[in-house]
Amino acid sequence: MLSDIAYKKMLWHSRRGMWELDILLLPFAENKLRSLEPAEQALYERLLEEEDQDLFACLVERTSHPDPKIQALVVRIRDYAASGVRRPH
Repeated sequence: MLSDIAYKKMLWHSRRGMWELDILLLPFAENKLRSLEPAEQALYERLLEEEDQDLFACLVERTSHPDPKIQALVVRIRDYAASGVRRPH
């Protein structure tokens, strides 16, 4: 189970230097992060270690992440964003 401190830390790190990343990552983190399995939460934390430009390239399908497990999470984030969830202002 994700502790409140770990959740808040990952939520904070989901705020990036690019607004485009914020609109993809924040809704997913706010609404789905706590319900992920611990292994998936660890993958999300690894995903947040990526440089903004590399992360953006994966999220907008310019490239695939070399780790297939992280790529699967990227697809889930993209699908969630495409589902019409609310975006941060």
